Amino acid sequence: MSSSNPSPLVKRIRSFKYAFEGCRHVIRSQPNAWIHAAIMVAVIGIAYWLRLPARDWAVLVLTFTVVWMAEFANTALEAIVDLSSPDLHPLAKVAKDVSAGMVLVGAVGAILIGLLILGRPLAARLF
Repeated sequence: MSSSNPSPLVKRIRSFKYAFEGCRHVIRSQPNAWIHAAIMVAVIGIAYWLRLPARDWAVLVLTFTVVWMAEFANTALEAIVDLSSPDLHPLAKVAKDVSAGMVLVGAVGAILIGLLILGRPLAARLF
């Protein structure tokens, strides 16, 4: 097989490589990603300490996933807007603001879910 037509396995491996490059870009370039990561690690630690049941862990993992997906989508959309509209434009601002709002909605939802799942067991353990 020639190198210009890689095998399906090579294509899959490359797709994972590109996906990890995207993850690395978000972590390195987005300050809010560090905030998401720190809060996620803290919640994981608290959930482990509280010995939450599997169903609560599933909801937390899903919540983390939604917030990270919103952050990744926001980063991608901002890059596309910057590429397609290098000059300031009102619609570019709308796209970026709405995209940032998407992350905010996800983060606020995650806080509410965290409080619902962790609140009562944490209060019982501390008080």
